[in-house]
Amino acid sequence: MERTLSIIKPDGVKQAVIGEVIKRFEANGIRVAAMKMIHMTKEQAQGFYAVHKERPFFDSLTDFMCSGPCVPMVLEGDDVIAKNRELMGATNYKEAAEGTLRFDFASSIESNIVHGSDAPDTAAFEIGYFFNSFEIV
Repeated sequence: MERTLSIIKPDGVKQAVIGEVIKRFEANGIRVAAMKMIHMTKEQAQGFYAVHKERPFFDSLTDFMCSGPCVPMVLEGDDVIAKNRELMGATNYKEAAEGTLRFDFASSIESNIVHGSDAPDTAAFEIGYFFNSFEIV
């Protein structure tokens, strides 16, 4: 059993697709083990995306992520990191496969509905950033 972090970004919350995202996870054998709605500060967004600090999109990404509420979730299942990334689609929504979350709902590379961990070590850090062990069921 593997765990990963998924975040419904502010654009997904604004579009009211939280239920649709969860429905797609569950329809694909992914279990939501923890979930909450938060509104990150700029500093929290910068801490979460610190790995991208030197990239040119860092400021706009962190501004976007604190522009409204988002929904971080711990997802659980067999090969859940790969399954979640497949369901999300390519980061560039124009390259996302038909039927993926980003193909269906994204409007830009930044406003691309969801974030998902890309590897087990990244997932461990990201889950710990938002959830303590008592919040994960």
